[in-house]
Amino acid sequence: MQDTQLAADLVIGILGASIKHRCRRSQAGNLTWTRRPHTAMQGAFAEHQAMLQKLSAKGRRRVEVVQVRTPEELRRCDGLIIPGGESTTIALLARLSGMMEPLREFVGAKPVWGTCAGAILLAQAVSNPKRGGQELLHGVSVEITRNGWGSQVESFEAPLEVSGLRNAEVPFTGVFIRAPVIAELIEAAHDSQQQPIKVLSRISRSLLPSSLPDGGGDVSAAQTVVALRQGRHLLTTFHPELTDDDRFHEYFVQECVIPSLASRRNG
Repeated sequence: MQDTQLAADLVIGILGASIKHRCRRSQAGNLTWTRRPHTAMQGAFAEHQAMLQKLSAKGRRRVEVVQVRTPEELRRCDGLIIPGGESTTIALLARLSGMMEPLREFVGAKPVWGTCAGAILLAQAVSNPKRGGQELLHGVSVEITRNGWGSQVESFEAPLEVSGLRNAEVPFTGVFIRAPVIAELIEAAHDSQQQPIKVLSRISRSLLPSSLPDGGGDVSAAQTVVALRQGRHLLTTFHPELTDDDRFHEYFVQECVIPSLASRRNG
């Protein structure tokens, strides 16, 4: 990992939707999920905040976490996390609050990490949008399938091998809740300045749902991808914040946010 040292603290913003997943572990050790209403633009703020504060407590760098509801709050941020929830709800609330265009501008200049629903918003295209379409930020060159693993009762956990993480030999627990599935990695045109896609993690083909167009047969390589990076942006189809493992948050800060901040300051 890069260990760029900058004098200033980092400001990481978190954007979300009005529906939040609550994760509990039963006495048997199994995870269960419920959904509860929250105020608009809150999302999974507390879980991501706890992970970022955990990094700060390690003493490497103090990270200020900002709950982003306005363009002014967004402008303060060095990086942004778009967490899970309902992608269409997040987009609608962003549009109603005048945030959609500022978000697109942010994506064009600074690092963004999309998890689950956030991954849908960050995508270039959606293969199964809701009626009326789906507003997207077009930050990562993938086509994605909403709710690819089915309903919330079909949520599951799986150990993942993830390249680039600290102690990469230790599996990361992927928590998949109504998770999207990447349908296609979109190739860049020959004259494009688009950054290459770096696949960080794949899931076993045996865990892919049979409801996918290629499920149970000739599974495309893209459908097994559950974490990737393109330039300064990070995309995960699962919920790293619903574990006790802060390595994905560390990766986003160390590999995406800090180099981007250093580049902007030196440029």
